[in-house]
Amino acid sequence: MEASAYRNHVAILEEELVCALGCTEPIAVALAAALARAALRERPEHLEVACSGNIIKNVKSVTVPNSGGMRGIEAAATLGALGGDPTASLEVLQAVRPEDVERTKDLLEDPGHCIVELAEGVPNLYVRVSAAAGGHTAVACIEERHTNVTELSYDGRPTVAAGITATTAGAPGTDANADSADRGTITLASIWEFAHEFRLGDVDALISHQIGMNQAISSEGLSGRWGANIGSTLLKSRPNDISTKARAAAAAGSDARMSGCPLPVMICCGSGNQGITCSQPVLEYAHDLWADHETLVRAVVLSDLTAVHVKYFIGELSAFCGAVSAGCGAGGGICYLRGGSFAQFEATIVNTLANVGGIVCDGAKPSCAAKICAAVDAAILGCDMALADDNFLAGDGLVGKNAEETIRSMGYVGRVGMHPTDVEILNIMIGKTDLTGA
Repeated sequence: MEASAYRNHVAILEEELVCALGCTEPIAVALAAALARAALRERPEHLEVACSGNIIKNVKSVTVPNSGGMRGIEAAATLGALGGDPTASLEVLQAVRPEDVERTKDLLEDPGHCIVELAEGVPNLYVRVSAAAGGHTAVACIEERHTNVTELSYDGRPTVAAGITATTAGAPGTDANADSADRGTITLASIWEFAHEFRLGDVDALISHQIGMNQAISSEGLSGRWGANIGSTLLKSRPNDISTKARAAAAAGSDARMSGCPLPVMICCGSGNQGITCSQPVLEYAHDLWADHETLVRAVVLSDLTAVHVKYFIGELSAFCGAVSAGCGAGGGICYLRGGSFAQFEATIVNTLANVGGIVCDGAKPSCAAKICAAVDAAILGCDMALADDNFLAGDGLVGKNAEETIRSMGYVGRVGMHPTDVEILNIMIGKTDLTGA
């Protein structure tokens, strides 16, 4: 592999694998609010939050971490403004104190304290928080990626707040840094080559951190009662089956995360659920196959980069469930661990997409764990099929003449074809659609 391509693959991993506390959409809201408060230099008397439909959809039903069980944009924004650490990026709510939670609950009783509106004609990922106090107004805006701060102003003028600017606010995950990696040039072939050739020391610490951090929240999801307890329910039926353990490990992490567990996760593709799904099923198979540490790291790298590649053609947020992209990654990593060839790795991705490519995203909430379970199950089946050389072929629905064409076909469906679906899902969720005659 050429040196520039090698560096690009490493850079993608470094930019994608970022630590986050809680679901990344309410965290983006909280981060914007904390930044606006820092720019204002005093506690806001009033907040106005403008969000894209996808942000509203993904924040509506998920528990805000460290909030005492609160949900919604108003809770995320108010808590971020009161107790968030604007320098902590996606761990902005790690610093929240009990008194901040109580004050947030009190302020939420005032319907005029935090006003939320739907922003039209903006990117799918868009949050703009305006904080006002003492006749002054500060604004923080995040677009495209969860830490890409495009505006930080005080009374309409760009500002520096406690050393924070619009280009450094989300460090290390800002788009100013993300632009150094080119996701559009990687392919399944380059990912496969990189996974076999990278120097372990270049990624070992990062991948080991991903595995360990995500294992902690997965274990919490299995031992505690979180969400709908998808992970523990799976294990009750077939506790010794490796495919069940793989699905349960990923689902349990989502169980805990979607229900407000305060443990951080390592995200991938802008999502903690996807970061967990990329790593934990692969870890379970590595344990079952007695794989050594280096083999495990190579398999997880393959999984992460495959998920990034599939997700690239869909976009950051859409009506296409991101668990499918991460499931493709996990299937690829499992195929590698089971001794699959490059052709069988490609077939695993195609078989997975042909199966669960139509799962819709109706926001972040406990049922995400069940969708993760379904995606990982499809990936394992896809791998089984590939290793038996029984695969879906070109012309089977959206399956293209090769794996790359299939990925692009599914990406187009998710990005363009499902856009009207995304609008209707949001309208139903916010009560704008009359279903009485449906």
